[in-house]
Amino acid sequence: MKLRIFTEPQQGATYDDLLAVAQTAERLGFDAFFRSDHYQRIGPGDQGPGSTDAWITLAGLARETSTIRLGTLVSPATFRLPGPLAISVAQVDQMSGGRVELGFGTGWYDGEHAAYGIPFPPVGERFGRFEEQLEILTGLWAAEGSYSFEGSYYRLADSPALPKPAQRPRPPVIIGGFGAKRTPRLAATYADEYNVPFHTPGETGEAFERVRKACEATGRTLRFSAAQTTVVGSDRAEVERRAAAIGEDPDKLRESGLAGTPAEVVEKIGRFAELGAERLYLQILDLGDLEHLELIAAEVLPRMA
Repeated sequence: MKLRIFTEPQQGATYDDLLAVAQTAERLGFDAFFRSDHYQRIGPGDQGPGSTDAWITLAGLARETSTIRLGTLVSPATFRLPGPLAISVAQVDQMSGGRVELGFGTGWYDGEHAAYGIPFPPVGERFGRFEEQLEILTGLWAAEGSYSFEGSYYRLADSPALPKPAQRPRPPVIIGGFGAKRTPRLAATYADEYNVPFHTPGETGEAFERVRKACEATGRTLRFSAAQTTVVGSDRAEVERRAAAIGEDPDKLRESGLAGTPAEVVEKIGRFAELGAERLYLQILDLGDLEHLELIAAEVLPRMA
């Protein structure tokens, strides 16, 4: 099981905040640093300094880290045109020496689209655009020579399909979600990893099985992963303090997320491993509490072998 640090900077974090977390995660031996891709705080509360652009952030981190993998969970298809997104991801992959992964989704938070003038079509059209973007992204990275595409939403004519990413044939593509029909088909067709965010082990197992069945039709094999809101404390008092800092009830978080002492957290991680998860994204919401990462690295990470 690989443990990855997953942040939500739209809740209020600067680039320097994220840099500190990424460099700490790298020093401590975590497998990856991921961030969400949002432009506005989700839910009530102080906006703080506001959000930061995901791919500009990752470009900076690509030059200020050296070994940790970097990615989004997830970039919305509504934010960027597929051609420019392919260029951005390929360039950041080059800048990092081949450490980038693209988590990619349809987009769901209409509030940030309205706030920044981003079109937000109905869900059916969003899935249609998402599928075409997946085909275009993977097609551009794999093309030997020019690349063309004619779809319902996008048209590419004789693209040079450059630059190429450092990873060949492409950076890993992650598709997540809990949908019962379209998501399994798209993951089985285009993704390298399927992620289930913020569900119980039982629900996660059901979603994994749907994607495994879809993979039987495509003949492809994927990695499986999960994401969980994470609060770890050396004792109950520390768990309660860290849960309060992010506005969560510790007992509820033990049920819905990954919370408790290191021993409790290791036990629950084992339940995801039994389902076939190879990676777990630890959603860390208090980015100023670097001692939290130190504790997880000291008491949980060594037991993942």
